[in-house]
Amino acid sequence: MVEALTKITNQNQSGLSTTEAEKRLKKYGLNDVVEQKSGLIKKLLAPLYSPISLMLLGAAILSLLNGRVFDFYFILALYFVNYSIQKWQEFKADKAIKELQNKLSFNVQTLRDGKWIFINTKQLVLGDNIRLGLGSIIPADATVIDSKNLSINEAVLTGESMPKDKKVGDKIYSGSFITTGNVEAEISATGKNTNFGKTIFSIEQPTEKSILEKDILSITRFLMIISIVSVLILTTVLFLKGFSIEELLTLDLSLIIAGVPIALPAVMAIILSIGAAGLAKKMVIVRRLSALQDLANVNLLLTDKTGTLTKNKISVTNIISYQDNLKADDIIELASYAASSNTPDTIDLAITERFKKNSNLSARVEILNLTPYDSDRKRSTAFIQKGQEKMLVSLGAPQIIRTFNKFNSEEKAAQFEKDINEAASQGFRVLAVAIKKDNDEEKDMDMVGLILLTDPLDESSKETIHFMQENGINVKILTGDNKIIAERISREVALSGEVLSAEETKKFFENKEAIKSRFNDIATFAEILPKDKYEIVKTFKANYVVAVTGDGINDLPALKIANVGIAVAGAVSALKSMADIVLLGQGISVIKDAILESRKIFIRLYNYSVYRISESFRLVITILVLGLWYGSYPLVPIQIILLAFLNDIPIISLAVDRVKISTKPLEIKAKRRLGISLLFGSVGILNSIIFFLLMKNFLHLSLPIIQTMFFLKLTISGHMLIYVAHTKERWFKFLPSRAVIIATTTTQIIATILAITGFLMPAGISLKTAAFVWLWTFLWMQITELMKDLQIKLMHHS
Repeated sequence: MVEALTKITNQNQSGLSTTEAEKRLKKYGLNDVVEQKSGLIKKLLAPLYSPISLMLLGAAILSLLNGRVFDFYFILALYFVNYSIQKWQEFKADKAIKELQNKLSFNVQTLRDGKWIFINTKQLVLGDNIRLGLGSIIPADATVIDSKNLSINEAVLTGESMPKDKKVGDKIYSGSFITTGNVEAEISATGKNTNFGKTIFSIEQPTEKSILEKDILSITRFLMIISIVSVLILTTVLFLKGFSIEELLTLDLSLIIAGVPIALPAVMAIILSIGAAGLAKKMVIVRRLSALQDLANVNLLLTDKTGTLTKNKISVTNIISYQDNLKADDIIELASYAASSNTPDTIDLAITERFKKNSNLSARVEILNLTPYDSDRKRSTAFIQKGQEKMLVSLGAPQIIRTFNKFNSEEKAAQFEKDINEAASQGFRVLAVAIKKDNDEEKDMDMVGLILLTDPLDESSKETIHFMQENGINVKILTGDNKIIAERISREVALSGEVLSAEETKKFFENKEAIKSRFNDIATFAEILPKDKYEIVKTFKANYVVAVTGDGINDLPALKIANVGIAVAGAVSALKSMADIVLLGQGISVIKDAILESRKIFIRLYNYSVYRISESFRLVITILVLGLWYGSYPLVPIQIILLAFLNDIPIISLAVDRVKISTKPLEIKAKRRLGISLLFGSVGILNSIIFFLLMKNFLHLSLPIIQTMFFLKLTISGHMLIYVAHTKERWFKFLPSRAVIIATTTTQIIATILAITGFLMPAGISLKTAAFVWLWTFLWMQITELMKDLQIKLMHHS
């Protein structure tokens, strides 16, 4: 293999020519991973094809044909308000995605036309020779041609935090980075053909709708069926009574617009957007708005280890001394001299960082000679002068350092072996430190200590997992690390249960009964590959609402199939661009804020949906009953459409409504919600029919006056329902937030002004008449409250 590579290198010492590179760039494309995007025109026109948009535009055109020019312009104005809100939300979402998808691009030293020049990584093509040094990100898949002391961190690909040594002929992969040494390599794959790109493009794009989307569709379907059936019945009866087709079509479209929740998606999106904006201040970015409601339903969190529970940064965890006169700080000081290199790796940096933290030099130190660590020697050696004393210091793998050393007693030698075995059994990386005074020969050295290193746990991880469990969310760790490391991490975060190896995990999922019976006994799945992680999430989704956290490209398949995919702060840009939620704060502690906010939003959306179903049901059935009874509509078309918008616009304030946060995952109980909604709606129907009969048969008011009073009553009672529906307590004991009170009161005042002035109404009414409508509505609000209490008591007894 090496000979073949040497032959290729010798044949291509001049690299690719500019002409050949351009040909390959055209053939293979840019060295970048991009997603297919919708065109601008398609984006702008997409909302116009929705059923609700077509109905609104249809109502406007029919109004124009019937000579109602003002109604035509007013309906168009309402439509464009709704359209503008929707496009504004899309614009903000697209902007956030674009920022996240701006991958880090940089210039890399490349051999072209016989010269080493710097070109942008996106311009790299198959066959290019590149040079990279310490800390460089690998820009594309490549094969090592030449290297010196090369080690690569592949955590974003495999989940393993420790770097891997690489030699000539080895493959290196896009997205990983160099931790020691330097390399010359030949590009073997670019863009979507890299291991990184294939992972993204091979992921099956989930077609399943979110929980929120399913809920919106079910509500819309229910109300649309009621509206269409009512319209068909009413149209047939009124047509037989002599109404013209044009007039009936306008009225029918108006009723469908009022019955079908046209503003439901927009209002829900706004509520979610306001919640997302609040989370952004807490270092949480929400890419998919509906994920906020899905997060409230999550009852299983599958979390990665490296970079999620841990810091993805190698640190000194413990120091063991074998010399009575040397303390931990003394051993770190000695190790730091052997770690002093012009190209320090992550382990050298961990040692020097620990030394600087507790540095207390008593004498000037001069490094006379330094032999850096390499993969063959597996140690670094420094010959130093400290004051008047010269000393040789060796730092490296214990099994290598042990061959140069002697112990003062067999007891210490046995303790040394015991300490190494114990550290290894707990998953620590171990380095030995030995010294020899006044001599630079690595022979008969004194073993002074061991340094234990690991990727330490983030300080907030244990507390966050405890919070999850207290709030009804099961937590399981998925990691590519070995079982020993996984067991230690499980203990450190106080996650009780078994840790399964790759083989044990395979057997666990082969037994369907075990998945259910042993679920609570498992804490961690270790030694798993990206494909395994994907299958684990897919299996658990059958019985749980699953959230998955991660930071590397190896986590991408699992995040895409999860109900909620969460990228942590240090995640690669591709993962952030495809995750539902991106955490910008260190660790996963900020996920607590996301969960609490999501549960608030869930309750707010639930309360809004109860209100929306109740109002639509009340309006449609009331108009149907009175239309059949009296042979006409109790409202004119413009009133029906205006009522629908007045009912929805102030509901945006529900995004900041007062709610009581649940301590367990929430779920949409559709039957229970339908029951309470129909109860509220039925009370409203009875209220409306009695009110209409009283005005027409007993007070003998004219139809235009009744229609104006009816409009005012429907508006006021609709917003008073919010006070009743938003809490299980008595409405006056748990009032909505100030914003909701102001918004609903303002809308009610607007409706009252319209009724008194007669603007947009069939006729104006007196102030005294308006006061009567207010009093009537308030009294019926108390009846609705009593019915709510009765229904809650019946539910508790059932």
